[in-house]
Amino acid sequence: MKLKEMYDLAVRKGIENDPRGKKEVDKILKKAQQSFEELKDDEKKEFDIEKLANPYSDTRILFGDPETEIKNVLSGIDIEVGEVLIGDRLREKGRQVDLLLAHHPEGKALVGLYDVMNMQSEILEIFGVPINIAEGIMASRISEVKRGLLPLNHNKAVDAARIFGIPMMCIHTPADNMVTTFLQNLINKKDPETVGDIIKILKEIPEYEEAVKIGAGPTIVVGDKKRKAGKVFVDMTGGTGGSEDAFSKLATAGVGTIVGMHIGEKHRKEAEKNHINVIIAGHMASDSLGMNLVLDEFAKQGVEIMTCAGLTRVAR
Repeated sequence: MKLKEMYDLAVRKGIENDPRGKKEVDKILKKAQQSFEELKDDEKKEFDIEKLANPYSDTRILFGDPETEIKNVLSGIDIEVGEVLIGDRLREKGRQVDLLLAHHPEGKALVGLYDVMNMQSEILEIFGVPINIAEGIMASRISEVKRGLLPLNHNKAVDAARIFGIPMMCIHTPADNMVTTFLQNLINKKDPETVGDIIKILKEIPEYEEAVKIGAGPTIVVGDKKRKAGKVFVDMTGGTGGSEDAFSKLATAGVGTIVGMHIGEKHRKEAEKNHINVIIAGHMASDSLGMNLVLDEFAKQGVEIMTCAGLTRVAR
């Protein structure tokens, strides 16, 4: 596959699995096109053209010719300077590495991480929170994340990849969409009665089964295994953690249990205060599941996959 074909396929699978539905995503792309057309010529130079076809600003080709033929990929949850060196060392030892593929964003995709958080408002609406309230509580959180990203050394790993001449790409929200939809559909189908039943469902999935072996498996951080699960919200996409103010609104909307990748202590306390059960499925395990669903699509096209940096490879 060519690098651009892999990128386009990842975006397409992300859209297909977007919790908001393709119709809503198409509206966003249409608005991006309208915004671009309304810009003056000098303003268009600063516009990220990728937004016209890719609604996920945290997913980008970071370095390399899009027409490069990719046969072998080294993929990890994080591709930082150390992983770039691993890729170069593998090349020295005779292993073919055509692409460094990260899950977590680097470079310009890291700069744009905050922008995908807008989708959380629409996801909250799906689970019963009025959109005006959802947008209101997310606005300050998005601004907070944007400010927090400003001082980071965004291009450190990308520069290393450039020095060694290894193409680099990251796939964040599309993979998160895939794990979210996969788990939400599975849990909805199995209709667990208790929080403990959800834990059992998760532990039957190979990525979580492997995580259990190192003590990083699914964990109940609010509630206990005997509590009724109620309406289950798989909260694993939308850039990064949302607003702590969402928990009271979700409780009012009837959500009984949240299944997430990770949670901060302030957020956990808000969930506890609002009597919402919280299961942390595991960050690396959940990211591995999402990436595996993407990597499977590449493997179908004959791309060879090597993994590193916390990515547990399971082919389906």
